[in-house]
Amino acid sequence: MSTAPAHSTRAPARRVIAVVVLVPLLAALALWAFAWPAARTAPRDLPLGVAGPAAAAAQVEQRLQQHEGAFEIHRYADEAAARAAIEDRTVYGAVVVTAQGPELLTASAAGPVVAQLLQQAMAQQAAAGGTEVRTVDVVAAPEKDPRGAAFTSGVLPLALAGIAAGTVVTLLGLRGIRAALALVGAAALVGLVAAALAHSWLGALAGDWWTEAAAFGLSTLAVSAAVAGAAALIGPAGIGLMAFTVMFLGNPFSGAASAPEMLPEPAGAIGQWLPPGAGTTLLRSVSFFDGAAATGPALTLTWWAALGLGAVLLGTAMKERGTKTAQTPEREPALAG
Repeated sequence: MSTAPAHSTRAPARRVIAVVVLVPLLAALALWAFAWPAARTAPRDLPLGVAGPAAAAAQVEQRLQQHEGAFEIHRYADEAAARAAIEDRTVYGAVVVTAQGPELLTASAAGPVVAQLLQQAMAQQAAAGGTEVRTVDVVAAPEKDPRGAAFTSGVLPLALAGIAAGTVVTLLGLRGIRAALALVGAAALVGLVAAALAHSWLGALAGDWWTEAAAFGLSTLAVSAAVAGAAALIGPAGIGLMAFTVMFLGNPFSGAASAPEMLPEPAGAIGQWLPPGAGTTLLRSVSFFDGAAATGPALTLTWWAALGLGAVLLGTAMKERGTKTAQTPEREPALAG
């Protein structure tokens, strides 16, 4: 009586064990990546300005420093300087000491969650001191998206679009210049569609339309080029590696729902070096702050796009060289005279 080989029964068993182990592991990683930053949201060295007469401003600064590690205080001479710092994205808000009492300057366009947090913090201090704080929104969020919900919701679709574009280019077998042109063309089209939806239809953006489309396109290209480039160098595993990096690190660490300084360390810093975080910061700058502080995130996205496209071209050259080497017949040894 014949029996089946042992290895034929071990393979399905190993696959079952792999599924049973990997699925909970991926679920745990997803919960950690998305739930941990959300559960630990709090100000950490959040840039905040203080303006007014030196003596009164020093008292306000002293009270703010009681929140250890929460705020990074910037001193300004007057309200005009504090407003300029907010518009330049140097600080998220400012406390101005006036003869009528303290005044809080916020910028809900930089993050409604941050603006709300500053209002709550100042309200608590005002209640303890028996005074009232007047709040002025220097750079307000759009009327159609006052809480930034539509703005925040655009981070995940852009990441998915970039991953999809890089994957499709790889699966279609496009290489070299054709692959690079396909990636650039797809990113440009995504940028136009995203600007049409977010700006023209939803009213979630308020800057120059074409600049916003360029920001959307560059964010998409940074992801798609990285996916296609990794696949060109290390094979299909590169798609999974970059998809994991973008979805499980870049998306939850982007700070889109609050601010990078509101995330636990070092999540906020890591997020700004990844395409979703850099893209979010760039889009805020060009849409609400006339391009202030846009250079850093724009260079980060350009760096990702350039390296990804370079990897696509390099991977194609390596494969072509390997193919030519394999097809070259071996030379027969010369006959002795």
